[in-house]
Amino acid sequence: MSGVDRANVRPVDQGSAVSDAGAPQRTDDDGTRPLVHAGEVSAERLSARLGRWTHAEGTLAVNLSRGLAALISGGELRPGDRLPAERALAAAASVSRGTVVAAYADLADRGIVERRQGSGTRVAGVPASAIPFTRPGRGEALFSALPNAIDLLRTVPQIPDLAVRLITEHTPRLDLALLPETDPAGLAALREQIAGLFRAEGTPTTPEQILVTHGAQQAISLVVNALVGPGDVVLAEEVTWPGVTDSVGLRGGTVHGIPMTADGLDVDELELALARLRPALVAINPHHQNPTGTRMPPHARHRLVELAAQYGVPVIEDRVVAGISFDGVVPPSLAAERPDAPVIVVESVSKWAWAGLRIGWLRADPVLVRRLRGARQLADQSTSVPAQLLALDLLAHADELRRENSRVHGERLRLLQELMAEHLPDWTVSPPRGGLSLWAQLPMGSSAALARVAATHGVSIAGSAAFAASASPDDHIRIPFTAPDDVLAEAIRRLGDAWREYRATL
Repeated sequence: MSGVDRANVRPVDQGSAVSDAGAPQRTDDDGTRPLVHAGEVSAERLSARLGRWTHAEGTLAVNLSRGLAALISGGELRPGDRLPAERALAAAASVSRGTVVAAYADLADRGIVERRQGSGTRVAGVPASAIPFTRPGRGEALFSALPNAIDLLRTVPQIPDLAVRLITEHTPRLDLALLPETDPAGLAALREQIAGLFRAEGTPTTPEQILVTHGAQQAISLVVNALVGPGDVVLAEEVTWPGVTDSVGLRGGTVHGIPMTADGLDVDELELALARLRPALVAINPHHQNPTGTRMPPHARHRLVELAAQYGVPVIEDRVVAGISFDGVVPPSLAAERPDAPVIVVESVSKWAWAGLRIGWLRADPVLVRRLRGARQLADQSTSVPAQLLALDLLAHADELRRENSRVHGERLRLLQELMAEHLPDWTVSPPRGGLSLWAQLPMGSSAALARVAATHGVSIAGSAAFAASASPDDHIRIPFTAPDDVLAEAIRRLGDAWREYRATL
Protein backbone atom coordinates (compact mmCIF):
# COMPACT_ATOMS: atom_id res chain seq x y z
CA MET A 1 0.00 0.00 0.00
CA SER A 2 1.11 3.59 -0.61
CA GLY A 3 1.88 5.90 2.26
CA VAL A 4 -0.86 8.33 1.14
CA ASP A 5 -3.20 9.27 4.00
CA ARG A 6 -6.41 8.44 2.14
CA ALA A 7 -8.56 9.25 5.17
CA ASN A 8 -7.80 12.96 4.73
CA VAL A 9 -7.99 13.19 0.94
CA ARG A 10 -11.37 14.53 -0.12
CA PRO A 11 -11.06 16.17 -3.57
CA VAL A 12 -13.98 18.13 -4.97
CA ASP A 13 -14.35 17.98 -8.74
CA GLN A 14 -16.23 20.38 -10.97
CA GLY A 15 -19.30 18.14 -10.89
CA SER A 16 -19.68 18.48 -7.14
CA ALA A 17 -21.11 21.04 -4.76
CA VAL A 18 -19.92 21.46 -1.20
CA SER A 19 -22.32 21.14 1.73
CA ASP A 20 -22.16 23.24 4.87
CA ALA A 21 -20.16 20.43 6.49
CA GLY A 22 -17.51 20.61 3.74
CA ALA A 23 -18.23 17.15 2.28
CA PRO A 24 -18.63 16.89 -1.52
CA GLN A 25 -22.24 16.42 -2.62
CA ARG A 26 -22.65 14.96 -6.11
CA THR A 27 -25.16 16.72 -8.36
CA ASP A 28 -26.46 15.50 -11.68
CA ASP A 29 -25.67 17.36 -14.89
CA ASP A 30 -29.30 18.52 -15.11
CA GLY A 31 -29.21 19.93 -11.56
CA THR A 32 -31.60 17.42 -10.01
CA ARG A 33 -31.28 16.56 -6.34
CA PRO A 34 -28.76 13.81 -5.46
CA LEU A 35 -29.64 10.67 -3.50
CA VAL A 36 -28.35 12.24 -0.27
CA HIS A 37 -28.11 15.99 0.30
CA ALA A 38 -26.93 17.38 3.63
CA GLY A 39 -27.74 14.06 5.29
CA GLU A 40 -31.32 13.92 3.94
CA VAL A 41 -32.20 11.01 1.62
CA SER A 42 -34.44 11.96 -1.33
CA ALA A 43 -37.55 9.78 -1.51
CA GLU A 44 -37.76 10.04 -5.30
CA ARG A 45 -34.09 9.26 -5.92
CA LEU A 46 -34.12 6.46 -3.34
CA SER A 47 -37.12 4.85 -5.03
CA ALA A 48 -35.35 5.02 -8.40
CA ARG A 49 -32.07 3.68 -6.95
CA LEU A 50 -33.82 0.65 -5.46
CA GLY A 51 -34.90 -0.45 -8.94
CA ARG A 52 -37.65 -2.99 -9.54
CA TRP A 53 -37.75 -4.33 -5.99
CA THR A 54 -41.53 -4.75 -6.11
CA HIS A 55 -41.10 -7.55 -8.69
CA ALA A 56 -38.73 -9.66 -6.57
CA GLU A 57 -39.76 -12.74 -4.59
CA GLY A 58 -41.09 -12.16 -1.06
CA THR A 59 -43.39 -9.60 0.51
CA LEU A 60 -43.05 -5.93 -0.41
CA ALA A 61 -41.88 -5.05 3.08
CA VAL A 62 -39.16 -7.72 3.07
CA ASN A 63 -37.98 -6.67 -0.39
CA LEU A 64 -37.85 -2.99 0.60
CA SER A 65 -35.94 -3.81 3.78
CA ARG A 66 -33.48 -5.94 1.82
CA GLY A 67 -32.89 -3.20 -0.74
CA LEU A 68 -32.31 -0.52 1.87
CA ALA A 69 -29.93 -2.78 3.81
CA ALA A 70 -27.91 -3.35 0.62
CA LEU A 71 -27.54 0.39 0.04
CA ILE A 72 -26.43 0.85 3.66
CA SER A 73 -23.95 -2.04 3.69
CA GLY A 74 -22.59 -0.86 0.32
CA GLY A 75 -21.89 2.61 1.74
CA GLU A 76 -24.29 4.62 -0.42
CA LEU A 77 -26.35 5.37 2.69
CA ARG A 78 -24.08 6.23 5.58
CA PRO A 79 -24.42 6.43 9.37
CA GLY A 80 -26.52 9.44 10.31
CA ASP A 81 -28.31 9.78 6.96
CA ARG A 82 -32.02 10.36 7.54
CA LEU A 83 -34.32 8.16 5.47
CA PRO A 84 -37.43 9.68 3.87
CA ALA A 85 -40.61 9.98 5.89
CA GLU A 86 -42.82 6.92 5.58
CA ARG A 87 -45.54 8.68 3.60
CA ALA A 88 -43.02 10.33 1.24
CA LEU A 89 -41.27 7.06 0.38
CA ALA A 90 -44.58 5.24 0.03
CA ALA A 91 -45.80 7.86 -2.44
CA ALA A 92 -42.54 7.82 -4.43
CA ALA A 93 -42.55 4.01 -4.64
CA SER A 94 -46.32 3.68 -5.19
CA VAL A 95 -46.81 1.35 -2.22
CA SER A 96 -48.77 1.62 0.99
CA ARG A 97 -47.43 3.47 4.02
CA GLY A 98 -47.75 0.20 5.94
CA THR A 99 -45.14 -1.40 3.65
CA VAL A 100 -42.60 1.31 4.50
CA VAL A 101 -43.46 1.17 8.20
CA ALA A 102 -42.87 -2.59 8.25
CA ALA A 103 -39.57 -2.29 6.32
CA TYR A 104 -38.24 0.43 8.64
CA ALA A 105 -39.30 -1.61 11.67
CA ASP A 106 -37.41 -4.66 10.37
CA LEU A 107 -34.26 -2.59 9.83
CA ALA A 108 -34.60 -1.12 13.32
CA ASP A 109 -35.00 -4.57 14.89
CA ARG A 110 -31.75 -5.61 13.19
CA GLY A 111 -29.92 -2.52 14.42
CA ILE A 112 -29.34 -1.15 10.92
CA VAL A 113 -31.38 2.03 11.47
CA GLU A 114 -32.42 4.03 14.52
CA ARG A 115 -35.94 5.40 14.97
CA ARG A 116 -36.48 8.32 17.32
CA GLN A 117 -39.60 10.36 17.94
CA GLY A 118 -39.23 13.75 16.33
CA SER A 119 -36.03 12.98 14.37
CA GLY A 120 -37.24 10.31 11.99
CA THR A 121 -35.41 7.19 10.84
CA ARG A 122 -31.64 7.40 10.49
CA VAL A 123 -28.95 4.96 9.42
CA ALA A 124 -27.36 3.58 12.58
CA GLY A 125 -23.82 4.63 13.38
CA VAL A 126 -22.24 1.16 13.26
CA PRO A 127 -18.93 0.23 11.63
CA ALA A 128 -19.01 -1.54 8.28
CA SER A 129 -17.67 -4.74 9.82
CA ALA A 130 -20.76 -4.97 12.08
CA ILE A 131 -23.21 -4.93 9.16
CA PRO A 132 -23.88 -8.43 7.86
CA PHE A 133 -22.35 -8.79 4.40
CA THR A 134 -24.13 -10.46 1.52
CA ARG A 135 -23.79 -14.22 1.62
CA PRO A 136 -21.14 -15.28 -0.91
CA GLY A 137 -22.23 -17.55 -3.70
CA ARG A 138 -23.83 -15.25 -6.27
CA GLY A 139 -21.69 -16.80 -9.01
CA GLU A 140 -23.00 -20.27 -8.18
CA ALA A 141 -26.11 -19.44 -10.20
CA LEU A 142 -24.01 -19.38 -13.38
CA PHE A 143 -23.20 -23.07 -12.92
CA SER A 144 -26.76 -24.18 -12.21
CA ALA A 145 -28.24 -24.93 -15.62
CA LEU A 146 -31.20 -27.29 -15.37
CA PRO A 147 -30.93 -30.82 -16.81
CA ASN A 148 -32.08 -30.98 -20.43
CA ALA A 149 -32.09 -27.17 -20.66
CA ILE A 150 -30.01 -25.07 -23.04
CA ASP A 151 -27.32 -23.31 -21.02
CA LEU A 152 -27.26 -19.53 -21.57
CA LEU A 153 -25.61 -19.00 -18.19
CA ARG A 154 -21.91 -19.39 -18.96
CA THR A 155 -19.60 -17.88 -21.57
CA VAL A 156 -17.63 -20.93 -22.68
CA PRO A 157 -16.20 -20.07 -26.10
CA GLN A 158 -15.56 -22.39 -28.99
CA ILE A 159 -11.96 -23.61 -29.25
CA PRO A 160 -10.36 -22.02 -32.34
CA ASP A 161 -9.22 -24.44 -35.06
CA LEU A 162 -5.66 -23.24 -34.57
CA ALA A 163 -5.83 -24.11 -30.86
CA VAL A 164 -7.11 -27.59 -31.68
CA ARG A 165 -4.14 -28.12 -34.00
CA LEU A 166 -1.63 -26.81 -31.45
CA ILE A 167 -3.08 -29.02 -28.71
CA THR A 168 -3.03 -32.08 -30.99
CA GLU A 169 0.56 -31.48 -32.08
CA HIS A 170 1.86 -30.52 -28.65
CA THR A 171 5.00 -32.32 -27.48
CA PRO A 172 6.04 -31.36 -23.93
CA ARG A 173 9.63 -30.29 -23.30
CA LEU A 174 10.95 -33.08 -21.09
CA ASP A 175 13.78 -30.95 -19.76
CA LEU A 176 11.14 -28.76 -18.13
CA ALA A 177 8.58 -31.47 -17.41
CA LEU A 178 11.05 -33.53 -15.37
CA LEU A 179 12.27 -30.76 -13.10
CA PRO A 180 12.48 -32.10 -9.51
CA GLU A 181 10.51 -29.16 -8.15
CA THR A 182 8.49 -26.25 -9.49
CA ASP A 183 8.26 -22.59 -8.52
CA PRO A 184 4.86 -21.55 -7.07
CA ALA A 185 5.14 -18.46 -9.28
CA GLY A 186 5.31 -20.58 -12.44
CA LEU A 187 7.87 -21.97 -14.84
CA ALA A 188 10.61 -19.46 -15.60
CA ALA A 189 10.16 -19.94 -19.36
CA LEU A 190 6.41 -19.25 -19.15
CA ARG A 191 6.84 -16.18 -16.92
CA GLU A 192 9.32 -14.76 -19.41
CA GLN A 193 6.98 -15.48 -22.31
CA ILE A 194 4.06 -13.75 -20.57
CA ALA A 195 6.27 -10.78 -19.70
CA GLY A 196 7.23 -10.61 -23.38
CA LEU A 197 3.57 -10.38 -24.38
CA PHE A 198 3.12 -7.43 -22.03
CA ARG A 199 6.21 -5.70 -23.43
CA ALA A 200 5.01 -6.23 -27.00
CA GLU A 201 1.71 -4.47 -26.25
CA GLY A 202 3.40 -1.52 -24.57
CA THR A 203 3.56 -2.49 -20.88
CA PRO A 204 7.18 -2.80 -19.63
CA THR A 205 7.31 -6.03 -17.63
CA THR A 206 9.89 -8.38 -16.13
CA PRO A 207 9.38 -12.07 -15.26
CA GLU A 208 9.58 -11.11 -11.57
CA GLN A 209 6.29 -9.24 -12.03
CA ILE A 210 4.45 -12.36 -13.23
CA LEU A 211 2.65 -15.01 -11.15
CA VAL A 212 1.14 -17.98 -13.03
CA THR A 213 -2.15 -19.26 -11.59
CA HIS A 214 -4.87 -21.84 -12.15
CA GLY A 215 -6.97 -19.43 -14.21
CA ALA A 216 -7.84 -15.77 -13.78
CA GLN A 217 -10.28 -16.45 -10.93
CA GLN A 218 -7.51 -17.82 -8.74
CA ALA A 219 -5.47 -14.71 -9.50
CA ILE A 220 -8.37 -12.48 -8.41
CA SER A 221 -8.94 -14.53 -5.26
CA LEU A 222 -5.25 -14.41 -4.29
CA VAL A 223 -5.21 -10.62 -4.57
CA VAL A 224 -8.46 -10.20 -2.64
CA ASN A 225 -7.25 -12.55 0.12
CA ALA A 226 -4.06 -10.56 0.46
CA LEU A 227 -5.49 -7.03 0.38
CA VAL A 228 -9.03 -7.23 1.77
CA GLY A 229 -10.06 -7.88 5.37
CA PRO A 230 -13.32 -7.86 7.36
CA GLY A 231 -15.15 -4.56 7.01
CA ASP A 232 -13.07 -3.36 4.06
CA VAL A 233 -14.76 -1.79 1.05
CA VAL A 234 -13.93 -2.79 -2.52
CA LEU A 235 -15.11 -0.65 -5.44
CA ALA A 236 -16.31 -2.29 -8.66
CA GLU A 237 -18.74 -1.61 -11.48
CA GLU A 238 -22.37 -1.70 -10.32
CA VAL A 239 -22.77 -4.91 -12.33
CA THR A 240 -19.69 -7.09 -12.48
CA TRP A 241 -18.29 -10.61 -12.58
CA PRO A 242 -19.58 -12.40 -9.43
CA GLY A 243 -16.18 -13.97 -8.86
CA VAL A 244 -15.16 -10.56 -7.53
CA THR A 245 -18.12 -10.01 -5.22
CA ASP A 246 -18.06 -13.57 -3.91
CA SER A 247 -14.31 -13.42 -3.17
CA VAL A 248 -14.70 -10.16 -1.26
CA GLY A 249 -17.71 -11.51 0.64
CA LEU A 250 -15.74 -14.54 1.78
CA ARG A 251 -13.20 -12.17 3.32
CA GLY A 252 -15.92 -10.27 5.18
CA GLY A 253 -15.58 -7.23 2.93
CA THR A 254 -18.24 -5.28 1.06
CA VAL A 255 -18.36 -4.47 -2.65
CA HIS A 256 -19.68 -1.00 -3.43
CA GLY A 257 -21.02 -0.70 -6.97
CA ILE A 258 -19.99 2.35 -9.01
CA PRO A 259 -22.58 3.55 -11.58
CA MET A 260 -21.80 2.92 -15.23
CA THR A 261 -22.29 4.92 -18.42
CA ALA A 262 -22.53 3.74 -22.03
CA ASP A 263 -18.70 3.73 -22.02
CA GLY A 264 -18.23 1.75 -18.82
CA LEU A 265 -17.45 2.78 -15.25
CA ASP A 266 -18.28 6.40 -14.38
CA VAL A 267 -14.90 7.80 -13.34
CA ASP A 268 -16.47 10.87 -11.70
CA GLU A 269 -18.47 8.60 -9.39
CA LEU A 270 -15.34 6.52 -8.77
CA GLU A 271 -13.45 9.57 -7.55
CA LEU A 272 -16.24 10.47 -5.14
CA ALA A 273 -16.31 6.91 -3.80
CA LEU A 274 -12.52 6.88 -3.35
CA ALA A 275 -12.73 10.01 -1.21
CA ARG A 276 -15.83 8.95 0.73
CA LEU A 277 -15.34 5.21 1.32
CA ARG A 278 -11.53 4.85 1.50
CA PRO A 279 -11.55 1.42 -0.20
CA ALA A 280 -8.93 -1.27 0.12
CA LEU A 281 -9.14 -2.19 -3.56
CA VAL A 282 -10.75 -1.32 -6.90
CA ALA A 283 -11.70 -4.21 -9.21
CA ILE A 284 -12.65 -3.32 -12.78
CA ASN A 285 -13.13 -4.90 -16.19
CA PRO A 286 -12.57 -1.91 -18.54
CA HIS A 287 -12.39 -3.61 -21.93
CA HIS A 288 -15.50 -5.50 -23.12
CA GLN A 289 -16.81 -5.54 -19.57
CA ASN A 290 -18.57 -8.66 -18.31
CA PRO A 291 -21.58 -8.52 -18.44
CA THR A 292 -22.32 -5.15 -20.11
CA GLY A 293 -19.77 -5.36 -22.96
CA THR A 294 -18.75 -1.70 -22.45
CA ARG A 295 -15.33 -0.35 -23.35
CA MET A 296 -13.70 2.51 -21.43
CA PRO A 297 -12.37 5.30 -23.69
CA PRO A 298 -8.70 6.37 -23.45
CA HIS A 299 -9.33 9.53 -21.41
CA ALA A 300 -11.31 7.59 -18.78
CA ARG A 301 -8.65 4.86 -18.59
CA HIS A 302 -5.96 7.46 -18.03
CA ARG A 303 -7.91 9.29 -15.34
CA LEU A 304 -8.67 6.03 -13.53
CA VAL A 305 -4.96 5.26 -13.29
CA GLU A 306 -4.22 8.80 -12.12
CA LEU A 307 -6.76 8.36 -9.32
CA ALA A 308 -5.21 5.01 -8.33
CA ALA A 309 -1.82 6.69 -8.01
CA GLN A 310 -3.24 9.73 -6.19
CA TYR A 311 -5.14 7.71 -3.58
CA GLY A 312 -2.70 4.81 -3.37
CA VAL A 313 -5.49 2.29 -3.90
CA PRO A 314 -4.59 -0.92 -5.79
CA VAL A 315 -6.60 -1.63 -8.94
CA ILE A 316 -7.29 -5.11 -10.35
CA GLU A 317 -7.70 -4.90 -14.12
CA ASP A 318 -9.50 -7.95 -15.54
CA ARG A 319 -8.37 -8.39 -19.17
CA VAL A 320 -9.70 -11.91 -19.76
CA VAL A 321 -11.80 -10.85 -22.78
CA ALA A 322 -9.87 -7.73 -23.79
CA GLY A 323 -8.33 -9.51 -26.76
CA ILE A 324 -11.69 -10.62 -28.21
CA SER A 325 -12.27 -7.47 -30.24
CA PHE A 326 -14.53 -7.26 -33.28
CA ASP A 327 -13.03 -3.98 -34.52
CA GLY A 328 -9.42 -4.86 -33.71
CA VAL A 329 -9.08 -2.26 -30.93
CA VAL A 330 -7.10 -3.69 -28.00
CA PRO A 331 -5.32 -1.03 -25.93
CA PRO A 332 -2.42 -1.93 -23.66
CA SER A 333 -3.10 -2.66 -20.02
CA LEU A 334 -3.83 0.09 -17.52
CA ALA A 335 -0.37 -0.57 -16.10
CA ALA A 336 1.08 1.01 -19.26
CA GLU A 337 -0.60 4.33 -18.44
CA ARG A 338 1.55 5.14 -15.41
CA PRO A 339 4.32 2.84 -14.10
CA ASP A 340 4.01 4.01 -10.48
CA ALA A 341 0.27 3.35 -10.24
CA PRO A 342 -0.64 0.24 -8.19
CA VAL A 343 -2.29 -1.67 -11.06
CA ILE A 344 -2.60 -5.47 -10.94
CA VAL A 345 -3.39 -7.01 -14.34
CA VAL A 346 -5.20 -10.36 -14.53
CA GLU A 347 -5.57 -12.49 -17.66
CA SER A 348 -5.83 -16.11 -18.85
CA VAL A 349 -6.00 -18.30 -21.95
CA SER A 350 -9.52 -19.54 -21.18
CA LYS A 351 -11.56 -17.13 -23.31
CA TRP A 352 -9.43 -17.04 -26.45
CA ALA A 353 -7.67 -20.42 -26.58
CA TRP A 354 -9.14 -23.20 -24.43
CA ALA A 355 -11.51 -22.84 -21.48
CA GLY A 356 -10.47 -26.27 -20.20
CA LEU A 357 -6.83 -25.24 -19.78
CA ARG A 358 -6.75 -23.57 -16.38
CA ILE A 359 -3.81 -21.26 -16.99
CA GLY A 360 -3.99 -17.65 -15.91
CA TRP A 361 -1.60 -15.05 -14.58
CA LEU A 362 -1.27 -11.69 -12.91
CA ARG A 363 1.17 -8.86 -13.41
CA ALA A 364 1.98 -6.75 -10.35
CA ASP A 365 4.76 -5.09 -8.43
CA PRO A 366 7.52 -7.67 -7.68
CA VAL A 367 7.06 -7.16 -3.93
CA LEU A 368 3.36 -8.09 -4.15
CA VAL A 369 4.18 -11.01 -6.46
CA ARG A 370 6.56 -12.42 -3.84
CA ARG A 371 3.86 -12.03 -1.19
CA LEU A 372 1.27 -13.76 -3.35
CA ARG A 373 3.80 -16.46 -4.26
CA GLY A 374 3.94 -17.44 -0.60
CA ALA A 375 0.15 -17.48 -0.32
CA ARG A 376 -0.02 -19.54 -3.51
CA GLN A 377 2.35 -22.12 -2.08
CA LEU A 378 0.03 -22.61 0.89
CA ALA A 379 -3.03 -22.91 -1.34
CA ASP A 380 -1.97 -25.52 -3.91
CA GLN A 381 1.83 -25.49 -4.22
CA SER A 382 2.02 -24.62 -7.94
CA THR A 383 0.31 -24.79 -11.32
CA SER A 384 0.33 -28.08 -13.21
CA VAL A 385 3.58 -28.37 -15.17
CA PRO A 386 2.00 -30.15 -18.20
CA ALA A 387 -0.59 -27.37 -18.40
CA GLN A 388 2.12 -24.71 -18.28
CA LEU A 389 4.05 -26.48 -21.04
CA LEU A 390 0.97 -26.53 -23.29
CA ALA A 391 0.40 -22.86 -22.51
CA LEU A 392 3.87 -22.12 -23.90
CA ASP A 393 2.70 -23.38 -27.30
CA LEU A 394 -0.59 -21.49 -27.21
CA LEU A 395 0.94 -18.20 -26.05
CA ALA A 396 3.43 -18.38 -28.92
CA HIS A 397 0.39 -17.94 -31.20
CA ALA A 398 -1.61 -15.58 -28.95
CA ASP A 399 -2.22 -12.91 -31.59
CA GLU A 400 -3.46 -15.42 -34.18
CA LEU A 401 -5.68 -17.19 -31.66
CA ARG A 402 -7.26 -13.95 -30.50
CA ARG A 403 -7.94 -12.85 -34.08
CA GLU A 404 -9.55 -16.18 -34.97
CA ASN A 405 -11.64 -16.17 -31.80
CA SER A 406 -12.74 -12.58 -32.48
CA ARG A 407 -13.79 -13.45 -36.03
CA VAL A 408 -15.85 -16.49 -34.98
CA HIS A 409 -17.66 -14.72 -32.17
CA GLY A 410 -18.17 -11.55 -34.15
CA GLU A 411 -20.12 -13.63 -36.66
CA ARG A 412 -22.05 -15.30 -33.85
CA LEU A 413 -22.99 -11.91 -32.38
CA ARG A 414 -24.48 -10.90 -35.72
CA LEU A 415 -26.52 -14.13 -35.72
CA LEU A 416 -27.73 -13.39 -32.17
CA GLN A 417 -28.85 -9.91 -33.21
CA GLU A 418 -30.85 -11.39 -36.09
CA LEU A 419 -32.45 -13.94 -33.77
CA MET A 420 -33.38 -11.32 -31.20
CA ALA A 421 -34.89 -9.06 -33.86
CA GLU A 422 -37.12 -11.99 -34.79
CA HIS A 423 -38.04 -13.41 -31.38
CA LEU A 424 -37.45 -10.53 -28.92
CA PRO A 425 -37.98 -7.36 -30.95
CA ASP A 426 -39.06 -5.20 -28.00
CA TRP A 427 -35.88 -5.80 -25.97
CA THR A 428 -33.22 -3.07 -25.91
CA VAL A 429 -29.68 -4.11 -26.85
CA SER A 430 -26.43 -2.29 -27.51
CA PRO A 431 -24.12 -4.65 -29.45
CA PRO A 432 -20.67 -4.83 -27.83
CA ARG A 433 -17.48 -4.24 -29.82
CA GLY A 434 -15.92 -7.32 -28.28
CA GLY A 435 -16.31 -9.99 -25.62
CA LEU A 436 -18.61 -12.98 -25.48
CA SER A 437 -22.01 -11.77 -24.25
CA LEU A 438 -24.84 -9.32 -24.90
CA TRP A 439 -26.46 -7.30 -22.08
CA ALA A 440 -30.14 -7.03 -23.00
CA GLN A 441 -32.71 -4.84 -21.22
CA LEU A 442 -36.29 -5.93 -20.69
CA PRO A 443 -38.97 -3.37 -21.56
CA MET A 444 -40.90 -4.30 -18.40
CA GLY A 445 -41.01 -6.83 -15.61
CA SER A 446 -38.28 -8.61 -13.65
CA SER A 447 -35.37 -10.61 -15.04
CA ALA A 448 -35.53 -12.97 -12.04
CA ALA A 449 -39.20 -13.70 -12.72
CA LEU A 450 -38.51 -14.20 -16.43
CA ALA A 451 -35.71 -16.65 -15.61
CA ARG A 452 -38.19 -18.84 -13.75
CA VAL A 453 -40.55 -18.87 -16.74
CA ALA A 454 -37.64 -19.51 -19.14
CA ALA A 455 -36.67 -22.58 -17.10
CA THR A 456 -40.07 -24.13 -17.88
CA HIS A 457 -39.32 -23.60 -21.58
CA GLY A 458 -35.98 -25.42 -21.34
CA VAL A 459 -33.50 -22.54 -21.33
CA SER A 460 -31.39 -21.36 -18.37
CA ILE A 461 -30.61 -17.62 -18.20
CA ALA A 462 -28.96 -15.24 -15.75
CA GLY A 463 -30.38 -11.83 -14.92
CA SER A 464 -29.25 -8.70 -13.13
CA ALA A 465 -29.13 -10.31 -9.67
CA ALA A 466 -26.26 -12.62 -10.63
CA PHE A 467 -24.04 -9.65 -11.49
CA ALA A 468 -25.22 -6.79 -9.25
CA ALA A 469 -22.52 -5.52 -6.89
CA SER A 470 -25.14 -3.61 -4.88
CA ALA A 471 -28.81 -2.71 -5.24
CA SER A 472 -29.57 -2.70 -8.96
CA PRO A 473 -32.63 -2.59 -11.23
CA ASP A 474 -33.74 -6.15 -11.97
CA ASP A 475 -34.20 -5.54 -15.68
CA HIS A 476 -31.33 -7.08 -17.68
CA ILE A 477 -30.41 -10.52 -19.03
CA ARG A 478 -26.90 -11.56 -20.04
CA ILE A 479 -26.97 -13.61 -23.26
CA PRO A 480 -23.70 -15.35 -24.19
CA PHE A 481 -23.13 -15.93 -27.91
CA THR A 482 -20.69 -18.81 -27.49
CA ALA A 483 -23.00 -21.76 -28.30
CA PRO A 484 -23.02 -23.36 -31.78
CA ASP A 485 -25.31 -21.62 -34.26
CA ASP A 486 -28.11 -24.19 -34.15
CA VAL A 487 -28.10 -24.32 -30.33
CA LEU A 488 -28.11 -20.53 -30.07
CA ALA A 489 -31.02 -20.31 -32.51
CA GLU A 490 -33.10 -22.80 -30.52
CA ALA A 491 -32.24 -21.07 -27.24
CA ILE A 492 -33.46 -17.68 -28.44
CA ARG A 493 -36.61 -19.22 -29.90
CA ARG A 494 -37.40 -20.76 -26.49
CA LEU A 495 -36.54 -17.51 -24.73
CA GLY A 496 -38.92 -15.66 -27.05
CA ASP A 497 -41.72 -18.07 -26.15
CA ALA A 498 -40.95 -17.62 -22.45
CA TRP A 499 -40.98 -13.84 -22.78
CA ARG A 500 -44.38 -13.79 -24.48
CA GLU A 501 -45.82 -16.02 -21.76
CA TYR A 502 -44.33 -13.88 -18.98
CA ARG A 503 -45.31 -10.57 -20.60
CA ALA A 504 -48.95 -11.69 -20.73
CA THR A 505 -48.96 -11.86 -16.91
CA LEU A 506 -47.79 -8.27 -16.37
